[in-house]
Amino acid sequence: MAERTQSRGECSYCGAVIARGGARRHLDGCAKRLAGIEHAEASGRPRETLLHLRVADQYSSSFWLDLEMRGTASLQTLDTYLRAIWLECCGHLSRFSTGQWGDTDISMRRKAADVFTPGVTLTHEYDFGTTSYTLVKRVATRVGVPLTARPMTLMMRNRVPEAACAKCGEPATHLCMGCLHETEGPATLCAAHAKKHRHDDWDRPAPLVNSPRLGVCGYDGPADEPYP
Repeated sequence: MAERTQSRGECSYCGAVIARGGARRHLDGCAKRLAGIEHAEASGRPRETLLHLRVADQYSSSFWLDLEMRGTASLQTLDTYLRAIWLECCGHLSRFSTGQWGDTDISMRRKAADVFTPGVTLTHEYDFGTTSYTLVKRVATRVGVPLTARPMTLMMRNRVPEAACAKCGEPATHLCMGCLHETEGPATLCAAHAKKHRHDDWDRPAPLVNSPRLGVCGYDGPADEPYP
């Protein structure tokens, strides 16, 4: 799947489409987000440390998330979130580490505020056979009232990377696992060609979903934000 020069994401607060490099600047000045923060502060609920995290696939700049996570939430909570929005297919094992040679696991019981210190980037690994690698780092910190009752909030997410149908060049909506694994050739298809495309030993083409794990270990989604 071809990547843009710079991936673009959609703001969860106002719907604006922003280049990855401008995500933080937009979120810092987003009128709807700032209004939400003002409303939360007026509620009188307890204030706490909140972390702005950038989550990104290690090998593709097309896939990234900007999250606001409570500092008191654990890495286990983040692991559960990443599985739901990006990764879960077969209940594989996962871990966090600093991603260095000879590193050790970082306990998932540890709190986010204690782990995401300045300059630290954690590596999240899911599935130790066909592994997906995700990098997580702290972008900013604020002390305030969380905008939701959830342990984290999705602030911005990349848009589904654009791809062309291998048959006709129209926008693709599906991925053929047979083409991907048997021929290693173009594997994306438009809806019309996906409908009649078949391989004897493979299921029908899977819908393209917004996840870097698409096509790995049979992953086909849902890749949905886990909190309504």
